[in-house]
Amino acid sequence: MLTHLQRLEAESIHIMREVVAEAENPVMLYSIGKDSAVMLHIAMKAFHPALPPFPLLHVDTTWKFREM
Repeated sequence: MLTHLQRLEAESIHIMREVVAEAENPVMLYSIGKDSAVMLHIAMKAFHPALPPFPLLHVDTTWKFREM
């Protein structure tokens, strides 16, 4: 039986594969933050052993939090 977190991950993988199958030119925005790291991890799992079939796009606004 899957845990709640495993079900969420499985659903996310399903959605990501569905988007790639239906979208003409998908791209994933990547901010180098924790949420982006999770999305990249899910993408890597969704398309393993291949790389994700879409580019990652990082927009450097040059704006940084003081904590960085």
